[in-house]
Parts: sequence; C-alpha cells; structure tokens
Amino acid sequence: MPDHTAPDHVVRPPALRLGDTVLLVSPSGPTRPERVARGIELLTGWGLRPRLAPNVYARHGYLAGTDALRAADLNAAFADPEVRGVICTRGGYGAQRVVDAIDMAAVRRDPKVVAGFSDITALQLALWRGARLAGVHGPGAAWRDERTPLASAESLHAALTTTEPVTVRAVETEETFGVRVPGRAVGRLLGGNLCLVVASLGTPDMPDLTGAVLLLEDVQEPPYKIDRMLTQLRRAGALDGLAGVAVGQFSDCADGWQVGVADVLTERLGDLGVPVLGGLPIGHGPGQLSVPVGTRATLDADTGTLTVAPAVR
Repeated sequence: MPDHTAPDHVVRPPALRLGDTVLLVSPSGPTRPERVARGIELLTGWGLRPRLAPNVYARHGYLAGTDALRAADLNAAFADPEVRGVICTRGGYGAQRVVDAIDMAAVRRDPKVVAGFSDITALQLALWRGARLAGVHGPGAAWRDERTPLASAESLHAALTTTEPVTVRAVETEETFGVRVPGRAVGRLLGGNLCLVVASLGTPDMPDLTGAVLLLEDVQEPPYKIDRMLTQLRRAGALDGLAGVAVGQFSDCADGWQVGVADVLTERLGDLGVPVLGGLPIGHGPGQLSVPVGTRATLDADTGTLTVAPAVR
C-alpha cells in the first residue's frame, strides 16, 4: 500500500475520458442555475456527462446549503464509483467549514480529479493533506464566457483530460507582470488563493512549503490586506525554505492609496531569495487558465514560464 503521508507521494487520479460522469457540487457559496447551465453545455460538448449533486442549488445565507448538505454532496461524489470527476460550481465561502467531514478513506480508495479555485483552495489543501490528491486549479462550472473565453475552456479541458504537462506564460498586460525575481525553481506547486492559504495557518491543512513553488492569486483585496497576509505567512515561518513563487492574477485590488498591488507583492516576496514570476493568467481575472496543484513544477522567471506536471494519469 502506498504511504499517503510520505512527503514525496502524490496521487494522480485518472484523466477524464469520453462518457465519464462528472458531479457538479457547491462546497462553498450558492450559485445560479443559468451560469451552471453554460458549464453543463461546455462539459457535455467535451463528451462528458455532467450530473448535478442533490444540493448543488441549495442556499443557506452566504452558503450553498448547510454544512451537512454540502459535506454530504462531497462524500457522495467521492463514494460513487460512477462519478469520475468532481467539478465545483464556484467559490465564495464555506469549504473550510466542511473539510473535516470528508471521508478521506473514500477519496484514497477511488481518487477522482477535483477542479475549482478561489474558496476551493481550502478543499484542495484538505485533499492534499488527507489523501495526497493532486487537483486542478481552474474555473468552476458556473461559467461566465465574458471572463473565461475559449482559451480558458480549452485550458480546463486539457488539464482534466490529457496527461501532457501544462505550461502557462506570463502575460504583459497582467497587473502583476512586473513582479519578478530572476532564476529558475523546481518544486511541487502548492497553494492557490492567498486568503485561503493564510486561513489554513494553524490548521492541519496548511502544507509544508519547504522546497515547494507557491501559487498565489486573489481578488478584491486592497494592497494593505495583501501586505498583511504575506507578512503573516512570513512571520509564521511558512515561507522558509520555499523554492519559488508563482504569482497569478490579483484582480480588482486597487484602493485609494498610491500603492499598487504589484508594489506590495514585489516588496513582500522580492527579498525571499527565491525566483518569483508574476503576470500568470491564473486566478479571478479575464482569461483565467487552469494549472495542476500538488504536482512537480518548473518556474522559470527568466523565460516567463510555469510548467506543471499533469494532475491526472
């Protein structure tokens, strides 16, 4: 039996194939049927069979149903042998409230690819802790064509269905493009949404980032709050021994102060002594691309590329 606690161990679920059933779940905030309808159209066009979890449209305040309902949908997905992939509809808030109720033994028995981003970072960190499961940081099924155009769809499709490495190039028009420290780093890509990485400090789900490439992105957080979160990570020692930092999109983060988000990222990441690459179209912004998390990555700040081993096999 593989040792799921070994630091070098990673579980790659099978790639999705034509005819596979994927369950759409809402582990965090409530979603809208009209947006999910577009996601169902896309998944169906890829030859997959999207199925709605029983509580996918549930609402309980700012949550997509009670904790019990959201946990039940996740556990049903992981236990059902017909379900080959789990696509989260959206982020929002709430995944951290249910991750301790996940049946990790079921996840380990029948690993499935899990895709999502934003608040879903909490779910993917928990699955990494409990099952060493690689996942896909990418758009959810509540699809918005104006933010995630054809390139975004093609990127998610490739990450879910092929075993080719994923390469993402820094884009000059991204606000974080100027955040760069030269060099090349190799390590496991971990992280995702900055808020959720910080919220995992002090919990069992905060990964050991020694030798890792840390992926960071966020939305609607003013620069001083980003400063505060990065400072907390630094003071907690979480960034000690890091191999490199992949900086994605920090969208709608401007405020009234004359300090931009790129300035803060450069100041708080630039003196860590490791390569840093900004400008990656990964996150909440237009043209969001998908990347595996939990697998080996090469960050090359000199060529402006992040290449990540597939999340699926």
